[in-house]
Amino acid sequence: MTRPSALTAADVGVRPEPDAGAGIDAHLIGLTAPDTAEFEQYLVLRQAIERAHAASGLSVLGVTSATTDDGKTTTAINLAAALARNPLARVLLVDADLRVPSVAAQLGGGEWERPGLAELLSDPAVAMADAVRRRPAFNLSVLTAGQLNGANPYELFQSARFGAMVADARAAYDYVVIDTPPVVPVPDCRLIEAGVDGFLIVVAAHRTPRRLLAEALSILGPEKSLGLVFNRADRPFRGYYNAYYGYGPTARRRASR
Repeated sequence: MTRPSALTAADVGVRPEPDAGAGIDAHLIGLTAPDTAEFEQYLVLRQAIERAHAASGLSVLGVTSATTDDGKTTTAINLAAALARNPLARVLLVDADLRVPSVAAQLGGGEWERPGLAELLSDPAVAMADAVRRRPAFNLSVLTAGQLNGANPYELFQSARFGAMVADARAAYDYVVIDTPPVVPVPDCRLIEAGVDGFLIVVAAHRTPRRLLAEALSILGPEKSLGLVFNRADRPFRGYYNAYYGYGPTARRRASR
């Protein structure tokens, strides 16, 4: 399998972006309402990540949850947006939740959903520059999930191409924020773990079962668990996020409003 060539930030994201605000989910306050008090909490989180980056070189960050419907995708996008508020920062957002992807839909979707990560990992003819989209209005680059087309996510994340993709992204960007599948229901996150510096675990206040959170922390281990992000609470995060029925490509989703 051919390893993708090393990239610079200028090499990726050459495709045009859709209109800056077209179709963006209203819960992505980092893109739609960055001057609100709610977004200030993401800036606090950004400061913690920037300190870890300066102190230990933290650059590839997974955002996950113990189970479904805890708001990890919205948290990942808003965190990436917060990091990208620094005009000098090079930030890549990756949708690695290949079974139930939602980054593209929350960002407006459309013609720029493919190729994405699935095609990049399964097709040697697809290069990073073909798959990463640049959103200049937000100083943000995005690698959407793409489509599996019969490929198995477990095999894709176990492949050498995934490791090569992460290595190239690490070299080209200051921060790589990866929206991963939840830890407990599927094994994908355990494979992604090898490529990331650490995970933020999103916890839905008054909802995430403690036993599942304990299981997720046990699976990831203390060396890869950077901390918990409490969601749907008065502090630090408020809001409503997508809910899943089941977990897989045929799962029905509804928007909780």
